[in-house]
Amino acid sequence: MEIFLFIFFAALYLVVINTMTNSLVVQKEMTEEKIPNVFTTINVLIMILLVSTYVRLLII
Repeated sequence: MEIFLFIFFAALYLVVINTMTNSLVVQKEMTEEKIPNVFTTINVLIMILLVSTYVRLLII
């Protein structure tokens, strides 16, 4: 049951972060070439954070 709860909140967290990233991109008026790199970088870093949190929860 905990795993489903973790996955639900992780997906929700990812959506919130992507929404904030989109607001940042619009506010800073970034070029179209830079936008995919910004989203990819942030999403990869957030996924690393979520996976490491999940592994830590499994160990404890």
